[in-house]
Amino acid sequence: MREVPSAVLARYASLSGRASRPFGTGLINDTFVVDGAVVQRLHPVFSPLVHHDIEAVTRRLAAAGLVTPTLLRSDDGALWVEHPRDDGSAGVWRAMTLVPASHTYDRVPSPAIAREAGALVGRFHRALDGMDYAYQGRKGRAHDTARHLETLSRALAEHPAHRLYAEASALAAQVLAAPVRIDYASLPARHAHGDLKISNLLFDDHDKGLCLVDLDTVGRMAWPHEMGDALRSWCNPAGEDAAALSLDVGLFRAAVEGYAGAVGDAVTRDERDALVDGVATVCIELSARFLADALNEKYFGWNAERYATRGDHNLTRAAGQWSLAQSVLAQRDALRAIVDTVWG
Repeated sequence: MREVPSAVLARYASLSGRASRPFGTGLINDTFVVDGAVVQRLHPVFSPLVHHDIEAVTRRLAAAGLVTPTLLRSDDGALWVEHPRDDGSAGVWRAMTLVPASHTYDRVPSPAIAREAGALVGRFHRALDGMDYAYQGRKGRAHDTARHLETLSRALAEHPAHRLYAEASALAAQVLAAPVRIDYASLPARHAHGDLKISNLLFDDHDKGLCLVDLDTVGRMAWPHEMGDALRSWCNPAGEDAAALSLDVGLFRAAVEGYAGAVGDAVTRDERDALVDGVATVCIELSARFLADALNEKYFGWNAERYATRGDHNLTRAAGQWSLAQSVLAQRDALRAIVDTVWG
């Protein structure tokens, strides 16, 4: 899709008749910028009820004095509008304010940016701590590793004739036998962003952390899963689309220092002890998800200029996340020592 349908823009007085253009590098929602606003078509995996969650979270953040995008109301006061997709299925659209003078990264370029990222997320978590709210949009747990491994097994069973099956199944055998599958049920479920990859963090013109975007995954989850996903993304200097990745210890240290400086002792010892295994677990989970979609070819966005098919791109991503998991496990003791020292 190259532009927002005019019928959608007509539902917003400030956007009606304006031109739109594709925006950002997200893998899930179709995103556009329209005259000072961000307009997105929600992926069908998300319930439109998530907009009530976004409204609650952004109000809390704004009340705490933090910068945040906010939802624009449609002509009838709704948080979202509906417009059918090309195949006739339901389509959900929303408009949000565009945070000015900001940029993001597809990979962390320096320890200074890693430290800023940690501090920004720490402020986000601190602002939401204690909020009394029951989330409406999320279906089940966001990071249910066992479920994603089951999805991978099912994809293997359903697509034995797929042209990528031999490569995918060989990698899947390793992923399904991964040594780290942590159950965080004993840890508190905290307010969380749910998708802290570095491209969901905005920075100002001086590279200071500004705000978080892509709030469809807000909800409650175990802290080591939330921050495990963050550190997986931030501390991998090669980016998401390489087949061989490794975790940078210097970036890890800076990110943890930035975060700890913002939240202090709000994180428990049990949560901190589980952090490094949380990083490895999220890498394994993502490898499984990319592998499943290498065969299913229907979920993640992909780069058609670099890859022949969605499956080819996802197979590369899966290999990268698996190698990143191996890097984390190989440096496990050193990473745990950093966490102990920072909070020590």
